[in-house]
Parts: sequence; C-alpha cells; structure tokens
Amino acid sequence: MTRMHINGSVDGEVRLFHLDLPPEAVERFTTQAGTGEFPLQYALGARKLRPSRIDVVSIRDLGEMSLSAYLAEAYQVGGEELRQMKPRIDALKGHVVILPSAAFDQTSQDLTISTPLRWIGTLKEAKGAGARAGKLRSAAARGSMDHPDSGAPAPRSRALTFALLGLGVLLVLALAAIFGTS
Repeated sequence: MTRMHINGSVDGEVRLFHLDLPPEAVERFTTQAGTGEFPLQYALGARKLRPSRIDVVSIRDLGEMSLSAYLAEAYQVGGEELRQMKPRIDALKGHVVILPSAAFDQTSQDLTISTPLRWIGTLKEAKGAGARAGKLRSAAARGSMDHPDSGAPAPRSRALTFALLGLGVLLVLALAAIFGTS
C-alpha cells in the first residue's frame, strides 16, 4: 500500500496510476455507479473525488503516441521530472488513471492506495497550465466521464457529436427555407 497526502490548496499536480485490471473491468472500476458505489475512490482511499476530472487512458488507444507525449500534450507537464520518468512511463501497458489536482476538488485528504492501482508518479504542470481550455480525452475515457457533479456531460463519442452538429445544420437550413419563402 502506498500512502500520500493531497494538499487541497495546491494546484498544478498530475498523479499517474497504473490500473492492473483486464480491459472488460476498467469501466466498472472507474465509473461511479448510480447507487454511489465508486471502486476507484475506494482503492484510492479518497474522501472526495470528482468523476468529471478523472482521465482513464487505454495505452493501446494512443496509437503511435507515447504515454509521456500524451501527458506532455494533455497536461502540459515536462521538464527534467518527465524526462527522468519517461522510460518508466512509456513502458507501461494496459490502462492508466490520470488525476490532476482538480480531481480532488480542493479537498485536503490522506490517500491509501491499494490494488489494483499502483502509483507511478506525480508530475507538475507548467506554470499557467491549469488555465488552459481543456485537455485531450482518450477513447478509453469515453463513457466514464459523465456524472451529475461534472457540470456538463462529456460527449460519448465523436460520431455522436458530429451527428448532433449535422442535425443542427439541417434545422437551420429548414428554418431558413421556411422563413425565406414567406
């Protein structure tokens, strides 16, 4: 078991965990159930965890992109710290859970990390990185990001997003045709 303290007033840290589960068990483990059951939160030993801030990545879904490159791009981590951890990070297989500081909802708490999670490391975001518009989402994260406290639900898939945009365009064209001929 690994123990760590989360300082709720510190922002700009990204914690990386390897998730040792078969692919078919990942979503169930990382998604808060309607009943409130949340295996990821239990395995972290966290009192507070925001599902909307959790990034679950299937390393296979990154394709040619390495996990260290994903972290650098999506979370703007870098420098000597990432360079030293790069071989270890890029050797990981399966799934990882990425928890930025915001995942702990500015709540100071002590974590006791247990299986199937294994802490890989904590990286610092570049200065001002927390103010960026958003971060990349892996295909593995789709479907596990929706939760009532997240503000707005994340799109389930790119296809759904494009379908909704297409319907919006059709609606605008139909309204233009109706009101344009009057």
